[in-house]
Amino acid sequence: MQKRWKLLEADPTKITSLHAALKVHPVLCKILVQRGFDSFEKAKDFFRPQLTHLHDPWLMRDMKKAVDRIVTATHSNEKILVFGDYDVDGTTAVASMFQFLSNIYSNVDFYIPHRYREGYGVSKIGIDYAKENNFSLIISLDCGIKSIDLIAYAKTLNIDFIVCDHHLPDKELPPAIAILNPKQPGCNYPYKELCGCGVGFKLMTALAQTLNLPAESYLCYLDLLATAIAADIVPMTGENRVMTFYGLQMINENPCSGIKALMNLAKVEKQMFINNLVFIIAPRVNAAGRMDDARKAVQLFIEKDCDKAEALAKLLHDDNIERRIADASITGEALALIEADEMMVNRKSTVVYQEHWHKGVVGIVASRLIESYYRPTVVLTRSGEVAAGSARSVAGFNLYEAIHACKEHLIGYGGHFAAAGMTLLPENVKAFTDKFEEVVSETIAPELLIPEIVIDAEILFSDISFSFYNIISQMEPYGPENLRPVFVVRSVTDTGYCKVIKEQHLKFSLKQNNCIYNGIGFNMANRFHLLQLKKPVDVVFTIEQNEWNGEKFLQLKVCDFKASA
Repeated sequence: MQKRWKLLEADPTKITSLHAALKVHPVLCKILVQRGFDSFEKAKDFFRPQLTHLHDPWLMRDMKKAVDRIVTATHSNEKILVFGDYDVDGTTAVASMFQFLSNIYSNVDFYIPHRYREGYGVSKIGIDYAKENNFSLIISLDCGIKSIDLIAYAKTLNIDFIVCDHHLPDKELPPAIAILNPKQPGCNYPYKELCGCGVGFKLMTALAQTLNLPAESYLCYLDLLATAIAADIVPMTGENRVMTFYGLQMINENPCSGIKALMNLAKVEKQMFINNLVFIIAPRVNAAGRMDDARKAVQLFIEKDCDKAEALAKLLHDDNIERRIADASITGEALALIEADEMMVNRKSTVVYQEHWHKGVVGIVASRLIESYYRPTVVLTRSGEVAAGSARSVAGFNLYEAIHACKEHLIGYGGHFAAAGMTLLPENVKAFTDKFEEVVSETIAPELLIPEIVIDAEILFSDISFSFYNIISQMEPYGPENLRPVFVVRSVTDTGYCKVIKEQHLKFSLKQNNCIYNGIGFNMANRFHLLQLKKPVDVVFTIEQNEWNGEKFLQLKVCDFKASA
């Protein structure tokens, strides 16, 4: 697939100034300036994150109301229900808050809605469960900010809500006793990008301070919080980066039994990094809600017995295997549908629908299809009497607005810029498909249909060294707004040792002047002919460390390459 290359720029004066202060390679200074760390002090805070850098939880609007209501509940022996969403962010938030409260108070339980019986977020079934079981306070985590009618309904049943959420609120807020959300109007909390588990962590911090509990009473959940931050794809900046830094330390030194059990099942033997959380831990946790019941994810995270944790982790692991099989099968079927129809191949959007597809994986399949056909994509399946599905966008295109423009054909829809969900009558799928294509065709800029690779800096092979790589490594943990640095090198040549491996990947051996570097390019076998021309190429890559026979060496993980101009 053709890709656009975008090379980032930075203020040369700031680069020179930072280079004088830090005495590290100017290219590294350029990357730091691009990311907003343009002074010695900012760079020091970035490279040496401290828990003391975390903001005062009392700066969050309604924090005192929330803490006072929980303290009142404990004094009057009320029953508290910790309620959370079924994804990684929701289940880790519930596991953390439930354990924290259980350590100081016995009348606590937790509730995770069933993805298919109850849907996303606060549910009527959940509120009715709370009423039937005499809960008078619900703490919602990673959901609730849009549940105006449901929280009003809970109020009629004399159930109070404390909402801990990070999603963008509507103009009207729910009638909760307290709303903790840095994005709500009038909230002066300095950092706006917390995940749901992060907001819950702030509430635990404030409760611990009020009850004179040691910091360890909430810091012990940093491993779960780091997992939530990684999985929820929130910016890896500010507080998120600090909490993830220390959470990863905890995961590598002394994780909770649940995370340890998932690591054992995945046969993790080396140090865990952010990528391991995203690609090893998160899919197994999410699979519980996609394929079955996410309650067992919380049970895993709160389980102290290692053997019981292993058994629960195996259930999640098996759900994930089932999810992967469904994902691969449906992706294959969807690609076949597109490829069999020339009109579909040439559209600017993708909408595919089959009644038998598993609704738990349609969002993943939409993302997979974008890897082959880079355009706004909707994957639909049958859910009872209606068609339901998920949509994913390409970078820079407002998917929610496009779906909103098709609302005449929909029963319901919701989402944001990059992802959305919808329901419609099966007989309206064709009309929706045509309207969605019409809207996308009229509104998408042509360049947005070509994936873009953002490149941090141009370098020479001679710039690459272990000291250079070690400083890049200290930029971990990576994530949105602090991605692993991407480099481009110009006019390098094949040494003659480049080859195709496993029929789909390229193994590189490239030379620039007297420097030779090896690398790997996944799924690039169909472009081997470019190297066979023996002409100079420009290569985009990240740098990684590999180990073979006890010896460490640096190699390139190639993102893209093309003939030099």
